[in-house]
Amino acid sequence: MPNANHVDIQMLQIFVTTAEEQNMTNAAKRLGITQSAVSQSIQQLEEQFGVQLMNRTRRPLSLTSAGLALKNRALTLLGDIANLKAQIIDASQGIKPDVRIGLVDSFAATCGVSFIKEMLNVSATLSIRAGLSPMHGESLIGRSLDLAISTDGLHAIDGIVRRRLLSERFVLITPKSYPGTYTTISDMRKLADTQPLLHFNRQSHLGAQIDVFLRRIDIKVPHRLELDGADTLTSMVAGGIGWAITTPMCLLQSGTSIKTVKVHPLKGANAGRSLFLLARYDEYKHLFNQTYRIAHAILESTLPPGLRSIHPGLESLIELEPRTDHEQDDIDTH
Repeated sequence: MPNANHVDIQMLQIFVTTAEEQNMTNAAKRLGITQSAVSQSIQQLEEQFGVQLMNRTRRPLSLTSAGLALKNRALTLLGDIANLKAQIIDASQGIKPDVRIGLVDSFAATCGVSFIKEMLNVSATLSIRAGLSPMHGESLIGRSLDLAISTDGLHAIDGIVRRRLLSERFVLITPKSYPGTYTTISDMRKLADTQPLLHFNRQSHLGAQIDVFLRRIDIKVPHRLELDGADTLTSMVAGGIGWAITTPMCLLQSGTSIKTVKVHPLKGANAGRSLFLLARYDEYKHLFNQTYRIAHAILESTLPPGLRSIHPGLESLIELEPRTDHEQDDIDTH
C-alpha cells in the first residue's frame, strides 16, 4: 500500500522545479543533477502517493489534477522550510514568527490601529481577530489564538496567564430628550420603572456583567431589545428608543453618535469590568510582556484625552493598572 507519510523534501523540490520548467532536462540543469535522477524522483513520488502526477506524453510536460494539488502544497511547505532557520533564531530571542491575537471590540475600535502598528515591530506575521470576549477565550484555549485582550479573565480556567490592563466602571446614557440627570442607583430605579432599557447581547461578557449588576441592585427590566455593538447601542439610545448601561471605552467606541446622547456617570455604583491580556501559561513570556507594555502605553495615551472630549467625568471612571518593571510579579496564573 502506498505510504505518503514520509515525503522527502529534496524530491518535492525536484518535482516543483520540473513543474515550473515543464521539462525534465531543463529541471536537471537548474538543479545540477542528472535527468535520470529527476525522472526517478518523480516516479518515486507517484509510487508513494499512488497517483500520476505528470502527463509525460505531452510536450511540454503538464500536471495532472493531483500534480497541481501537490505543487501548490509543496510550494507552501518549501517556503516554510526556507524560513525555518530564521524563525528558530527569532523564537530564541522571544520573537514569535506568526502572532495571532484576539481583541475585544472596544479595544480594537479605540486603540487597534496604534496597537497593530507597534505589534508589527515584534512579529514577522500578525493576525488579528476582533469580536466578543467569549469567542477569544475559546480560541485561546483551543490554540487558534496566541494572545487575547479580553474583558473575560478566564479565572475558572487553569493554565492561563492573565494580567489586568485597566478597570472601568459602568456609566448610564439616555436620549437628550430625557429631562434631568441620573447619577445614583435610586435615579436608575426610577428610570427603569418608566423607560425601556436597551441591553448588550447576553452572549457578550459585558452583557452578562451588566445583568449581574442589575440583579445585585434589585432592578428587574425585561429584555425587549438586545444589541451586539457599542456603536449600535449608542445610536439606538440617541434615537430615543430607551436608555442603556455601558462603559467609558464603549462610549469612545461609539463615534459620532455619542454627541447625541446624555452621559450620566454613576455615583456609588462600584460595578464595572476589567480588561486583561491573556495567554497560555509558559508560552512566549517575552512576547507577553512586550505586548502588555505596548497595550498599556496605548491605553494610557489614548483613553484620557478621548474620554475628556466626551464628558469631563468619564476619565475618573477608568483606572489603569500601574506600570512596573517587574512584569512577572504581576502575572496571575491561577
